Formats: sequence, C-alpha cells, structure tokens
Amino acid sequence: MKLLSVLVGGLTSLNLVLGATGYTHSERSHPAPRRRWTSTNPYVKVEGSTCTVKPMGGGRDDGPNLLYAFELCGSYALIDLPGYYTVNTVLTTDLHNVEIRLSGAISYVPDIAYWSPASIYLTYQNATTYWFLKGDGVTLHGGGTIDANGQTWWDYFAQVKTKGVAGGSTRVFARPIPLTVGNATNVKIDDISVINSPFWHNFVYNSTDVTYSNIQIHSKSSNASAPAANSDGWDIYRSSYVTIRDSNVQNGDDCVSFKPNSTYMTVENMICNGSHGISVGSLGQYAGQTDIVANVYVRNISMSNAENGARIKVFGGSNDTNSVSGGGSGYVRNVTFQDFVNDNVDNPIYLTQCYSSSAEQCQNFPSTLSISDVHFINISGTASGIVPNNTVATLECSAECVDITSEGTQLAPKNGTVGSGKYLCANLQDESTLDFKCTDVPITKG
Repeated sequence: MKLLSVLVGGLTSLNLVLGATGYTHSERSHPAPRRRWTSTNPYVKVEGSTCTVKPMGGGRDDGPNLLYAFELCGSYALIDLPGYYTVNTVLTTDLHNVEIRLSGAISYVPDIAYWSPASIYLTYQNATTYWFLKGDGVTLHGGGTIDANGQTWWDYFAQVKTKGVAGGSTRVFARPIPLTVGNATNVKIDDISVINSPFWHNFVYNSTDVTYSNIQIHSKSSNASAPAANSDGWDIYRSSYVTIRDSNVQNGDDCVSFKPNSTYMTVENMICNGSHGISVGSLGQYAGQTDIVANVYVRNISMSNAENGARIKVFGGSNDTNSVSGGGSGYVRNVTFQDFVNDNVDNPIYLTQCYSSSAEQCQNFPSTLSISDVHFINISGTASGIVPNNTVATLECSAECVDITSEGTQLAPKNGTVGSGKYLCANLQDESTLDFKCTDVPITKG
C-alpha cells in the first residue's frame, strides 16, 4: 500500500492511498460527542442524542416527521428508523456526522401526479430524486429497505413512451431515483436494500469519498409488456473516490455506470444479473462538453444473463456544434476490468467509440474523446450467442485507441469451446498487447 501526498485544486494537501484493491482516502473525520435535544413532535422521540421516528400508520405520510428528525438530529446524532414509513414528501437532508439506522422500510407512495413536479431536479439527463442526501460524515445502514414502488411507473412508461433527454424525466412525468448522495463527502451506505425504482436506483452526484457495501438491488416487473426501464444499479457523475462492493444487483440496465467526470472508482465483489454490464459511459454525447473517466478499478464480478460484461461506450464525433448525439471531447484513461466470470452474456467484452451513432457518422467524424490505458484481465465464461458468428468480444474505435491490453482471457461462444470465439477489432494502435487474435472489421454502429 502506497501513501501519497497530493495537492487538490492547488490548495489543500490530502493523504491518498492506492491499495491493492482500489482507491481510497487514508483518513476520515472523527465525530465529536453527540448532543442532546428536545422534541415537540409526538412521532419523534429523543433520548440523549438519538432521535427515533415512530410511523404514523394507516398510509399517512411520514415524510414530514422524517424531515423533522433529520433537522433536529442533523449533526453528531443517531437517527433510528425501525418501522415502516410511508413517504409522499420530498426528502432533502443536510447532515453532519450522523448515523441513520434504517432497520425498517421507507416506501415512497406511487403518486406520479405528485412526484413529477415535486421530485428534486438534478439536471443531468433530466434525472430527479425522492431523497437528496447531502452532508459529511454520514452513515446509512441497518438492514432496511427503500422501496420506490416502481411498477406504477413502468406500466405508465410502457403505455406513453414518454422520455426526456437520454430517457430521464420530464416535469409532467418524472421517474425519481430512490436515493441520491449529492454534494456530500465521507458517506457510508451499508446493508440496505433498494428496490423497484422507476429509474436509476442510486445516484452519486458531485460527491467524494462515498462507499456502498452489502447493497441489495432488485427491480423486476410483474408485467411482461412493461419491463423495469433504465433501472441502473448505480450512476456516478462528477464524483471521485467512490467504492461499491459486496453487493447483488438484479435489474435490466447497467449494474454500475460511470458517467462524466468520474475518477478514482472502485467496484468489487459484485453479482450482476440481467444487466447491461458494468459500463464506462456513455460519454461524449454533447458537443462542446468535456467528459473524463479515469482511474477505474473493477474486479471480481459475476455477470449473468446480461447484454454486456465489461463495457466502455463513447459517442462518435460530429460536425454539428450543437449536437446532442456525439461530438464531445475528453478521455477515458487507466481503466482495469479484472476477474469477470460471464454466464450467458451477449458481449462479455465491449468497447465502442461509435455508441448510438451511425457507422457513416463515425467514419466521417471519428470520436474526439480518446480511449487509452484500458486493461482486461482474467475475463472468462460464455457468450449468449445473440451476437452472430460466435463473437465473444468487440473492441471498435472510430479514432485510434491506445494501450488496450488483455491477459488471461478464457471466453467461449455458446455451445463452443474456449478459443473458438471471434474477437472483433477496429482501429487499435497495437493488437500485439492482446492475448487473443483479432478479426479486423470496419467500424459499425454501437
């Protein structure tokens, strides 16, 4: 383990640790002694520095009482949530050195008419959220559940096909995220289930030093014609030093997605079933914007019944300065995918620099967002056979990709043997750094 002293923004010296299994800060703040308060709310009991919230029952909205407790015990305190809480009020919390012990459940009322204008607008891809958790030194744990009751949204979404930018929300039909950690530092979330989300399950927004562990995510529709849509396990945006580990994701979209300006990410010991993979991106969608993802370490992943395993998705270029379908700049750099076991996965390895762009566009306007220093280590298992010609991996760049390596690759096509699959490649600077033989192909639509 190596200790580094670096300058952040040229002002503050921090000690950083690059460990054997990812990126972390070396120190956390030490909380001061907890304070004592007095409650005037009959549903919020105070003992010393502990606030315990009693559910109202009968389907009544517990949101105002939760907000009262978060405000009263908003620093150096324990907030105990042992019951079943019905919530039809937006939760905005700003906490400092607070432990939230959720052993019960928070259940958001499936009221599209209320949540569409009321949920907190987050700008990026028109996302909104039920709960915006802001602050520092916050721990949320306890074995409890956050249930967003998404079936109502999935059914409606399938009927009207209403979409905002990149499939997010509108103010008429919002699909809120159950929990957003935003503008926060030093946050730990452990042993929580997040289920039935209308959209992404977790969003890390403009935050640093955030750790998730032992999280259970499950969103599966009971209506075959209305699947859970855009049900990412995690999306991370403009954040650094985020760790996700020891978790189980049963969904129908990305298991984890590193959105623009995610750096120093660690994801390890994950079970992902039914997903679109662990994805860098998508990036480069908006002309004139710079997207960066760097220093990402992903290891020990079980990927089953998925569209992709290890994935990087970058838009092609564009000659339109107002484009929202490619033309952004930036880079993907220093990304490692290690120890993936794939079972029935369409693309166990998938890298494209022509995501959601036509092949003609990518040929005429190669991506202006570079990809380099990407490493696939010990990627094994079987493809689903959905991609034709026994293809098990695709590495297609519209501009030249640099320092793409692989070792220990053990992939097999459906009903085939290891080594009999096809690996499609385009515009890699040096194919000799791969431990498989490439079949060179023209760039295609990603």
